[in-house]
Amino acid sequence: MTPTPDWLTCDEALRRILARCPALPTEMLDLVDDAAQLGADRALAEDIVAQVDHPPWDNSAMDGFAVHVDDVASAAEGAPVVLPVSDDVPAGSFPHGPLQRGTAVRIMTGAPVPEGATGVIRIEHTEPMSGADGAHGGVRFLRASDAERNIRRRGEDLRNGEPVVARGTACTPAVIGALAMQCRRRVPVRRRPRIGVLANGDELADFDEVDEVRAGRRIMNSNSYGLAAELRRTGATPIDLGIAADSAASVRAALERGADCDGIISSAGVSVGDHDQVKRALDEAGFEREFWRVRIRPGSPMTFGTLAGRPFWGLPGNPVSALVTFEVFLRPALRFMAGHARPDRPRLVAEAAETIRSPGELTHFYRAELTYRESGPPLARLTGPQGSGILTSMVRADALAILPEGIMEIPAGGPVQVLLLGEPAA
Repeated sequence: MTPTPDWLTCDEALRRILARCPALPTEMLDLVDDAAQLGADRALAEDIVAQVDHPPWDNSAMDGFAVHVDDVASAAEGAPVVLPVSDDVPAGSFPHGPLQRGTAVRIMTGAPVPEGATGVIRIEHTEPMSGADGAHGGVRFLRASDAERNIRRRGEDLRNGEPVVARGTACTPAVIGALAMQCRRRVPVRRRPRIGVLANGDELADFDEVDEVRAGRRIMNSNSYGLAAELRRTGATPIDLGIAADSAASVRAALERGADCDGIISSAGVSVGDHDQVKRALDEAGFEREFWRVRIRPGSPMTFGTLAGRPFWGLPGNPVSALVTFEVFLRPALRFMAGHARPDRPRLVAEAAETIRSPGELTHFYRAELTYRESGPPLARLTGPQGSGILTSMVRADALAILPEGIMEIPAGGPVQVLLLGEPAA
């Protein structure tokens, strides 16, 4: 018996999916030994608190001379101030004592400034005195604008005990650097989701059967490879479950191969009709359907539920529908499972480069290419014919232009919301 379509909105469908996709367990990675596994696709599983002050001491932000403001306040190009150099502090060394009034200390970037210094005058605002050769020589100050600047104070970045990064933060290069700065070699992150990828249909061929495709008797299984690439880009690990034939036994065998996965994606065979073998195999395996059909195009005949407590996504077989539903529903769910506090891709408002029309009865996701300009929002232009079987429309796309339900036209020059398919251009 065919169930009644739920026809959920995008937001409601995603809400229900996230409610059935709990965060995965934590694992500890080593900042040195496991560096290849740490990246922006991994999320911190705990709040990280500072263990040391940073910087650990007052230090110089410039190569130059540490001074007291009163000693150089009158310095100018035509009336320089001359001071003897009482100490030399290269990076990695410490001053021999406090700054003596009426003297200057030569200092390198990052080196601790002596007690009593109010600023570091950069070296390009000074001149060595004739015959001076560094420490214990003399220096001529040509201006005093730095006399109370260029000192980085202890703990101005972080104080011991302060929060460094919050749970759910992506492990970007800056985060990795901050962890190393805080002596955190062991990093708690959520485990990568292991997701089974299943294709369905007697008509599908793989690379060992390309002669059948070239002869026009079969079609190539592109969905498994496209979805596996999406999974890897999302930070999940794809597990190939192969191609199931049009029989319940073949589908059951494929599902059993994914028994140790954290979730399964099946493409094609999700119409849940009376003769649908995927539906029959799922029912026999105890599938708990959460919904079938969403108010979007492409991708409306999507089904979602749980199989043995793990999420199962049944995606349409048309390649564009499979990729669009992945971007809209699976990517945020998988990143949610991986512990990301911000699982969604960025959205922005672009300017339609052409009139975009929609039937209006569903939310439509059109494949679009963005052109960034020196000023104003980017221009969004459709990538050509938008049929759900035209995979090349996704090849050229770097965004999905969204026409909400009830909106039948966005005129050229009008604002259109777009879901980015990658990082926004500068």
